Amino acid sequence: MSATLAPVPPSDAPILRTPPHNYEAEQALLGAVLMNNRALDRVSEFLKPSHFADPVHGRIYDACIALAGRNQLANPVTLKSYLATDEGLKELGGDAYLAHLAAAAATIINAEDYGRLIFDLHLRRELIGIGEDMVNDSFEQGIEGMATELIEDAEKKLFDLATDGQAEGGLKPFRAAMITAIDMAEAAQKRDGGLSGVTTGLRDLDRLLGGLHPSDLIILAGRPSMGKTALATSIAYSAAKALRIETLPTGEKRAVEGGLCAFFSLEMSSEQLATRILAERSEISSHDIRQGKLSEEQFERLVVAAQELHSLPLYIDDTPALSISAVRTRARRQARREGLGLIVVDYLQLLQGSSRTKAENRVQEISDITRGLKALAKELNVPVLALSQLSRAVEQREDKRPQLSDLRESGSIEQDADVVMFVYRDQYYLERAEPSRRPDEAEDKFNARYADWQARCSDAFNVAEAIIAKQRHGPVGKVRLFFDGQYTKFGDLDDWHGNDS
Repeated sequence: MSATLAPVPPSDAPILRTPPHNYEAEQALLGAVLMNNRALDRVSEFLKPSHFADPVHGRIYDACIALAGRNQLANPVTLKSYLATDEGLKELGGDAYLAHLAAAAATIINAEDYGRLIFDLHLRRELIGIGEDMVNDSFEQGIEGMATELIEDAEKKLFDLATDGQAEGGLKPFRAAMITAIDMAEAAQKRDGGLSGVTTGLRDLDRLLGGLHPSDLIILAGRPSMGKTALATSIAYSAAKALRIETLPTGEKRAVEGGLCAFFSLEMSSEQLATRILAERSEISSHDIRQGKLSEEQFERLVVAAQELHSLPLYIDDTPALSISAVRTRARRQARREGLGLIVVDYLQLLQGSSRTKAENRVQEISDITRGLKALAKELNVPVLALSQLSRAVEQREDKRPQLSDLRESGSIEQDADVVMFVYRDQYYLERAEPSRRPDEAEDKFNARYADWQARCSDAFNVAEAIIAKQRHGPVGKVRLFFDGQYTKFGDLDDWHGNDS
């Protein structure tokens, strides 16, 4: 005898789940603002018009912010003309509704609590939307959309929601962008040296670049042994050392100078990188450090340098063959956990693109990687410094200073980068081009040629050039830097050396 299932009794009413909201809290907050505009000071840092469940309430709140920004009073009377054409407000009662809001006012003390509640409910609605999108997209088994890409997209939305309170980007008023630009200019004015970006630690380079700017992709390229990694580690160290954090009235912490640095080292291990930085700071040869050939005085210098570096906000990831997707994931995680001010990738050609572009060709894969790095810079609003190799075409020219066309797969790298910077050391080539006497050459001519070579070596000794070949927001040019090959150390060139910038 087979078991039978009892029929499920029909429900009297369909189950409806409305997105979480609290119109009364929105009304109470708006009433507090209309009765006392100082209530805006308590909520405007974190609460945006889009966070309101009722779009009309969001527009009223936006109007209050706009009036307050012009030092005008925001109350039912002034809002009457400001929102005269708002059809949604007319449906709710127009002027009478504004008066009703004022009557439903919360005290200014409670305004922040209501604002936090409204923001929390907004986050819950956004989470529901992300969840629905994940379910719907996962059911669609298209050829193009891989599951890993769906995870990446969901993670990006969750990160954006956690940091900005918005899961999706969209159009924003020009005044919001303008206010941000003014804030950046004000911050630059207050900083030493007038930098609007993260310092490189090099005076003349900062002067030409204005620091490393948020959302910029900076390409640092050069031939092997030019000092790319040394310059990158110097910049990372300087940015981390300069980190200064202030606490906003809302309790949120923000870096006002320098920045926590994430260094993705695909070529060197974290120990090798740490040894290089130790050698630079202690002025002891990295070879001697590795061999343990240290005098008492050198060992003391090494300990002092290690103590200085111990609490440096610099994080290293030396996982080999990282994918651009993994870099994004790890950078987001760090930004969410402790904040992030600078990302360094050493180097670009060792990254892996998506599986799709990898199956096509290398040029397409590099293009995918550079687009991904630029997108990461914009998403996290931090500068991304990516090192890049140059083609061998440099070696075939008499003047071996790099050009944009020397970049490997230069089309996509040059196009996506905001700044392209080359590091070049004439000393490297001169030391390998010591002249020898030709069979038919007179001794005096050879001596003159040799003396000329010695003079050029002397001029190039401990001198490097940072060549800014492209800068989207400023001038191009050349900066001469001090470079000590023994300690792989970059610094400002002494004034007596001169400066071609």
